[in-house]
Amino acid sequence: MKSLLLIIIVGFQCRGIFAGQFQEGFRYYNVGVLMASNLNYPFDLERCGPAVDMALEEVNEKFLAHHKIKLLKVQKSYPSCSGVLAPGLAADMHFLSDVIAFIGPACLFALEPVARLAAYWNTPIITGMGDQPPTEGELSVTSRILGRYNPNNKSDSPGILKDKSKYPTLTRMSYCQCRLKKVFASIFKQFNWKHIALILDRSDLFSLTVGKNLEHGLKQEGILSFVRELDGNENYSIGNYLRDASMYARVVILSVRGSLVRKFMLAAHSLGMTKGDWTFLDVEIFQGSYWGDHDWKADDEEDGAARKAYEALLRVSLLQPTSDKFQDFADKVKEISKRDYNYTISDGEEVNFVIGAFYDGVYLLGMALNETVNDGGNIRDGVRITARMWDRHFLGITGHVRIDDNGDRDADYSILDLDPITGKFEVVGHYNGLDKHYTPLRGKRIHWPGGQEGPPADIPRCGFLGDNPECRDKEAYMVIIYGLFAFGLFLAFTSTLICVTYKHMKTSADLNNMSWRIRPEEVILEPGRPFGSKLAVQKLAETYGLTSCRGSITSNTSLPSTKIYTTVGVYKGSRVAIKRITKKKIDINKKLLWEIKQVRDVTHENTVRFLGACIECPTILILTEYCSRGSLRDVLENEDIHLDWNFRMSLIYDIVKGMSYLHSCDISFHGKLRSCNCLIDGRFVLKISDFGLTSLSTPMDVIKDASYYNKMLWVAPELLPLTLVPGNPATQKGDVYSFAIILEEIIVRGGPYDAARRYLEVEEIIARVASRENPPFRPAVSQRDCPEELLELMERCWNDNPEERPTFDSIRGNLKSIMKGYCENLMDDLLRRMEQYANNLEVLVSEKTEELSQEKRRSEELLYQILPRPVAQQLMLGELVQPEQFESVTIYFSDIVGFTALCANSTPMQVVDFLNDLYSTFDRIIGFYDVYKVETIGDAYMVVSGLPERNANNHAREIGLMALAILDAVRNFTIAHQPDRLLQLRAGIHSGSVCAGVVGQKMPHYCLFGDTVNTASRMESTGQPLKIHVSEATKSLFDTFGTFNMELRGEVELKGKGFVTTYWLLGCSDTDPRPPTPRVSSNVELDNSNPYPLVFMG
Repeated sequence: MKSLLLIIIVGFQCRGIFAGQFQEGFRYYNVGVLMASNLNYPFDLERCGPAVDMALEEVNEKFLAHHKIKLLKVQKSYPSCSGVLAPGLAADMHFLSDVIAFIGPACLFALEPVARLAAYWNTPIITGMGDQPPTEGELSVTSRILGRYNPNNKSDSPGILKDKSKYPTLTRMSYCQCRLKKVFASIFKQFNWKHIALILDRSDLFSLTVGKNLEHGLKQEGILSFVRELDGNENYSIGNYLRDASMYARVVILSVRGSLVRKFMLAAHSLGMTKGDWTFLDVEIFQGSYWGDHDWKADDEEDGAARKAYEALLRVSLLQPTSDKFQDFADKVKEISKRDYNYTISDGEEVNFVIGAFYDGVYLLGMALNETVNDGGNIRDGVRITARMWDRHFLGITGHVRIDDNGDRDADYSILDLDPITGKFEVVGHYNGLDKHYTPLRGKRIHWPGGQEGPPADIPRCGFLGDNPECRDKEAYMVIIYGLFAFGLFLAFTSTLICVTYKHMKTSADLNNMSWRIRPEEVILEPGRPFGSKLAVQKLAETYGLTSCRGSITSNTSLPSTKIYTTVGVYKGSRVAIKRITKKKIDINKKLLWEIKQVRDVTHENTVRFLGACIECPTILILTEYCSRGSLRDVLENEDIHLDWNFRMSLIYDIVKGMSYLHSCDISFHGKLRSCNCLIDGRFVLKISDFGLTSLSTPMDVIKDASYYNKMLWVAPELLPLTLVPGNPATQKGDVYSFAIILEEIIVRGGPYDAARRYLEVEEIIARVASRENPPFRPAVSQRDCPEELLELMERCWNDNPEERPTFDSIRGNLKSIMKGYCENLMDDLLRRMEQYANNLEVLVSEKTEELSQEKRRSEELLYQILPRPVAQQLMLGELVQPEQFESVTIYFSDIVGFTALCANSTPMQVVDFLNDLYSTFDRIIGFYDVYKVETIGDAYMVVSGLPERNANNHAREIGLMALAILDAVRNFTIAHQPDRLLQLRAGIHSGSVCAGVVGQKMPHYCLFGDTVNTASRMESTGQPLKIHVSEATKSLFDTFGTFNMELRGEVELKGKGFVTTYWLLGCSDTDPRPPTPRVSSNVELDNSNPYPLVFMG
């Protein structure tokens, strides 16, 4: 009764969520929830309380309801993360509320004294934290807390609350710093790092405890090479720590507060330690501003360097749950926090791992209570209940929860790397607490700094201090290499200096070279010699009698001499063109010498060559290469010259090539590009003239006569207002405009502005062009006058905006595509045609040779049909064919019974057609057998086997099978002009020896001689129609094969032989594999493959 009264009192005093909800028959036990409140901590009551409420509700329903037990929450909070109030509140819960377990506190400084009291009271205590970092400046580290280390604890590493002999009822659901050594060790094993440096901050509790844990664990692993502690509140030179660490390792762990991490990374960046040879690691257990700002961004001028430096940093954090179940849990936590705790968790804030850990802790407590009650245990025995919570695992809201045998959670961790593109840390690997192994995340990779493809080496190639003997040797080698490189640079510099000096001296020598000066007496003038296109073309026609391959170049009428277009002279035996300039005074200064050097250096097939100058004031003579065909203007005005588009395109392309060269050399521009300055030499190659020599060619006085205004028609509109003397000023874009006007002249075959000058004066045309009308005033050219692509090119070249005009290089490229089908040079076209004719002649000779070879083959085939091939080949070689004796051959004779009567009843043509049909059939049959057709005489048909190539005794078999095939064909043969008449054939066969040879020189014939021939003939003549008469000699050979059916005829009298025994050949039991030959009617066309249709081929 007293106990019931105590529970009722506690129910009214405490804000338990289940107070007043008692059910009959249930036992009620209080659970104390003790947390900090209203501190805006990630683990305060307003955030973690809803998770505890949800867990208690599930534990009551799932684990305790069937035992008639229900847990009630007794909740108290304290205003700061300290050990001042928390022990007293815990005592109130123990004595007044009789709690059977404590949930919380979360912060270390409140948890430590409460955990000691809970151990004393034998009450389980569960926390979602335990090793959390305090806020910077929150608490100074005291020797009381840091000194609590028992070397005999199970963790084998130092740490607060790790000695469970002092806290036997404490279970930590979040993480344990003692595991960090295994996390880092797995990373080092993954990348084969065995030399590690550790820098820790003793002024920050979390950094110090983490650092001490790592120091102890990595020393046991034997991979810690350097440890240094610092006071983060003092202004030490951070660079010195990094320099000291670099003497022992290339992998540095920074166990310092977040703000110091940034300072260390900036110092490392300034020391050049973030280029890929060093790697840094730090620990950020939870992400958020409360845990310390670990970000590189501080909104200052060093943000750029910090971001670059952080690319060399790897970060270790707890694995944040991301499952759908956890997201639903987070949404519900926010809902309960707002409803029951009057607190709103912002949308940007994540429900952190600690909140879920508290849920899992209450859930674990419920499982332990359930098992205790099932086993009949004491629900108030805290040590035994705690023992049931240790060394077990289950699937919780934060994932797979594993509690070790020391009551600490074996958590999973993430390894993060800074993405250089986004500037954010992203997960690249996981540490699994179950198998204690590092696993790279699929689809992610670590961005090693400096563009490295892999991690830095554990030991530098030259050692940490650069004292590797091999490296020293290489350093000496590198010194030699650098020395040679420096010497090479010196040589290059010296060579360049010498080249520049030589070029300067050569230029000076060229300027001072006066070989271009010509004395007046060296030049012989030819003032009476006409020079122009008409005379040149006439001279060409008279000399060579040439006409254009595409049209007449000149008419056949004589062309009278017209005006003299320029002065022609003779200099050193060669004809030259002479340009006269009148100047009262001329100074031979450096500018003039430079201009002369420039024109002397111009050497191109489409530019006129400068030969020299005679400077004798007031008359100055400029000597240039002589072009016998005159100027382009002369050609255009000469109506006797037929200009086809092949000719025109050749001239246009020559202009472009010449101007492209001038624009690329020292002269840079022309300024006076006109059709009269485009000269044509004896090979009809167009050459640009009158370029350069501004000092010499500029007249002293300007006379604005008709000639002056005509020259202005080629000047670009932007240069017209500035031009006093045509050609000055000059630009490359102005030359392109002048080229467009020349294009118009070539297309319309007239002067510039040919159409406009019919109704406007030249001065009016110039004024309209200079005024830059819109649209611009330009020559009129019809699309019918030229190819469309050429018209477009011309319009682009005379564009009013100089910048829109193409360069001559691009014009040259465009012309190449336009000129497809045209030749680039007239003489080249002539040579190309001659080459084509030679190629055609070659083909013709080849064809005739092939025809001759074919005719030779035809003759040979004809000879092979008359004579045996070996005999024919001997005759063709001019050899004498010797008669040859053949010991054993078989001869076949046949003739037609009643052939005389048949001929009497037929016309000669019918007889010929009949024999042609019959013997063509025979010829086709014998083609399947190894036989040779000797001859046909009238109706007689003679065949032999066994010569000219011997075939043992097979000659009898071949003749026998052939005779049977012929007899079968005769039975089915129809005489075309007497179809009702039955053809009757007699055949005789005899075997024996013969002599064979060629008889005669004209129409030679291969003949057989011997008694065997006569006997075979007698066998045929004594035979009977449609039967094969065989001698006894042949019968003996047939018997050797055993396949021929023979019938004895008896004794027959043969002329000259007396009576002899003969036989009839009836057939052959062996199937002949050679196909029978059907009869071919005489009206069927012969085989086209036979080159000799009158020769009957088998």
